[in-house]
Amino acid sequence: MFGSNSEEGIKTDADGIVSNKYNQNLWVYTADCMPIFFADKRTRNVATLHCGRKGLEKKIIKNLVKIFDNLGSSRDNLLVAIGPAISKDHYLVDKMTLKDFYRKAENKNITVNLTKAEKDFCFSDSIQFKEQNLNQLDLKRSAYRQLLKESIPNTNIDISNLCTYKLKNEFNSWRRSKTLSRQWNFICSKR
Repeated sequence: MFGSNSEEGIKTDADGIVSNKYNQNLWVYTADCMPIFFADKRTRNVATLHCGRKGLEKKIIKNLVKIFDNLGSSRDNLLVAIGPAISKDHYLVDKMTLKDFYRKAENKNITVNLTKAEKDFCFSDSIQFKEQNLNQLDLKRSAYRQLLKESIPNTNIDISNLCTYKLKNEFNSWRRSKTLSRQWNFICSKR
């Protein structure tokens, strides 16, 4: 959705919004999902995404980069920031969810023979998690990999190491407390 299509003071129900005029503030609220911000340093267009496991599976990043392409952006001019979100230490999923995620989000079938590095990436070695039959899922790392696949230079990507689950005095977390409260995040397009 483009920023000029939303009405001032009215909440828009979308997982992404793109500026198509100058001096637009784009807001997104998140709890454990990632706020991902894009800015084109040449055209000054900006965008924000609300991105979690399902967004990564649906290739929301790839779709947004295509919109920037249509606006005349160059991948080398795109700056990306991934804001505070749940860390892999606290985002635990069952093995089927993890396998399905890597098949959809990373086009990997992790039921085939894996290298040690791929196993380390996909599965937790923690006995505690194995006993619960849960595995860590690193959303930020997957988003980073998707950005690299879209030819965004790694030097143009910044990733917050803040965990919304762990930092209970700073952030709201659905997984921690089932709260409906969220963090507001924003980016502004300036001329």
